[in-house]
Amino acid sequence: EHHLQRAISAQQVYGEKRDNMVIPVPEAESNIAYYESIYPGEFKMPKQLIHIQPFSLDAEQPDYDLDSEDEIFVNKLKKRMDISPLQFEEMIDRLEKGSGQQPVSLQEAKLLLKEDDELIREVYEYWIKKRKNCRGSSLIPAVKQEKRDGSSTNDPYVAFRRRTEKMQTRKNRKNDEASYEKMLKLRRDLSRAVTILEMIKRREKSKRELLHLTLEIMEKR
Repeated sequence: EHHLQRAISAQQVYGEKRDNMVIPVPEAESNIAYYESIYPGEFKMPKQLIHIQPFSLDAEQPDYDLDSEDEIFVNKLKKRMDISPLQFEEMIDRLEKGSGQQPVSLQEAKLLLKEDDELIREVYEYWIKKRKNCRGSSLIPAVKQEKRDGSSTNDPYVAFRRRTEKMQTRKNRKNDEASYEKMLKLRRDLSRAVTILEMIKRREKSKRELLHLTLEIMEKR
């Protein structure tokens, strides 16, 4: 980030690239002893390369990823409790997203999580300890960007600054970025309304079937 800032400033001042303004590139290592154990040569071409995730809340993967320290903790915890790596990631993910600058308390964590109290206590204590040792405010890394309303107090990374130019639209239609975003929002809201109506239709159909079954039970009795 520092070298990129110096290169951009030098180009703006001098109008050309200076020889001493070089962005360093990390060197790649090829002699890795444990490469074969991590990447065994048993790859087979799958039937399809692109997998579409089902449109379901249950199928969503957590944003938090397990690291080596977490893997050791989960393996130790497995000996006493029933927990999987994916379940651990979901628990940490809900704790992180439920916290702001201050972490949630143990009582709040019990409301966020659906597991047993003993398991929640073990994971919560581990999460609090790891969060205190973390340099950042969250265990889930995120790119620091500008807000759309321009109210950002912290400067974002130079590589991820927001562009000042507007979106290019067709001149004969007299469209602008604001109206385009409003149309996208309207389309999203209409799509949500259609989904809600479909769910209401299914609910009413189920209620009608339940009523018919109740009447049939009463007649049988």
